[in-house]
Amino acid sequence: MADSFDEECDYLFKAVLTGDSGVGKSNLLSRFAKDEFRLDSKPTIGVEFAYRNIKVGDKLIKAQIWDTAGQERFRAITSSYYRGALGAMLIYDITRRATFENVKKWLQELRQFGSGDMVVVLVGNKTDLGHSREVSEEEGNSVAEAEGLCFMETSALEKVNVEEAFMHMITKIHEITSQKSLEAKTNGSVPSSTTLCSGEKIITIDHEVTATKQSTTCCIK
Repeated sequence: MADSFDEECDYLFKAVLTGDSGVGKSNLLSRFAKDEFRLDSKPTIGVEFAYRNIKVGDKLIKAQIWDTAGQERFRAITSSYYRGALGAMLIYDITRRATFENVKKWLQELRQFGSGDMVVVLVGNKTDLGHSREVSEEEGNSVAEAEGLCFMETSALEKVNVEEAFMHMITKIHEITSQKSLEAKTNGSVPSSTTLCSGEKIITIDHEVTATKQSTTCCIK
């Protein structure tokens, strides 16, 4: 799954992983970016990131995924990394209710510091530990519905829904970005952008939208 950083692409999309420490953010990213899982994974210090090139339609997208530390002492550092992110995965551990109860706190931070158009996917991780489950799938779905989020349960260990969760987020970002770009052209204005990816234009969106619309069974209106 390794992709060349220098491979020509059409868009660069920044997304962040957030949630309490120990919910599996780093292993979800490692599984998606490198198809690896580490049982000895240690807490992230500050912020780390990985890239993966994704084909959506006829466009090549370089997904830049930031793995933010969940520990309280790093919150001031990681909040600045939300800026410019077009997508986020808000992750909790289905075997630790406290991580689920903190979802609204993380969501508030995302909405305070992140883009208004940010696509947010709520992820209940570690379904491989179903025998120790403390949060039902129905509870996760209920919060997602109330907050206008997409929802999936995953297992980084068993590779369940990891690819699907990331691809859904990236595809939704592409849909919103393409729509805003089209609107900007129609109105004769120019969307904010920067030049990266071998000279291609990378569009960033700054308009105010807080929820994603339904397109698959994982997404709640």
